[in-house]
Amino acid sequence: MPELPEVETVKNTLKKHILGKEIKEIKVYYPKIIEYPSVKELQAQIKNKKIIDIDRLGKWIIFNLGDYYLLSHLRMEGKYFYKTENDPILKHEHISIIFKDGLDLRYKDTRKFGRMYFVKKDELFQHTPLSKLGFEPWDDKLDIKYLKDKYKNKSLPIKTVLLDQSIIAGIGNIYADEILFLSKINPHKEAKSLRNKELNEIIVNTRKVLEEAIKEGGTTIRSYTSEEGVTGLFQNNLLVHKREKEKCKVCGNLIIREKINTRSTYYCPKCQR
Repeated sequence: MPELPEVETVKNTLKKHILGKEIKEIKVYYPKIIEYPSVKELQAQIKNKKIIDIDRLGKWIIFNLGDYYLLSHLRMEGKYFYKTENDPILKHEHISIIFKDGLDLRYKDTRKFGRMYFVKKDELFQHTPLSKLGFEPWDDKLDIKYLKDKYKNKSLPIKTVLLDQSIIAGIGNIYADEILFLSKINPHKEAKSLRNKELNEIIVNTRKVLEEAIKEGGTTIRSYTSEEGVTGLFQNNLLVHKREKEKCKVCGNLIIREKINTRSTYYCPKCQR
């Protein structure tokens, strides 16, 4: 699943291609992708809108259309590709945003898990899904006091809690493993038991890991690409994720893999006691 660095990379590549373009129409071939509003209302309202800017919050791509915003979540397999409106619609291409200059932005999703919302500007943060997101990793409000308050009643493993988008937006499975390794925290440890020093390590290493991953264009595992021919390189820097039975680069102990609440988790049992 694309996580924050991958979504940031997709956002940046989209900006190179479609900023300032006017939308002629949107065609929807799999209506369930459109979570809100109805497909008919979306098609009526989006005509003649211009792509003013493209932003990201957590794992959501936010297309700024002036008085409206189109929100897109890639989920497991979502990707954007650039075609022309005369190119045939291929299998798994579920959304087609056609611009007045003939460029066709295709949304392809093999698993069909991706979702889109089309909301008014003044409702952007009042409306699901953005209203439920926690702070971005670089928000000044993300501090020890904030995490201590959010974690105080959490008896779940910290690995599970790190994936809670309502606390910190954008962390997924890959980067949670890397953050906990650098923080020397065992992924099974209850979130509510973390000390201030450990909470600070989580904040510092969340920013460090995600910043480095963004610089590398994200992590290419399975089928992630930001666009045709653009893949991430951060997988070359992973210290524990997908390193099962490899030697830890810090202590030489073997990395192990376990399931924590259904999610594959990689860690060093010596460094992360």
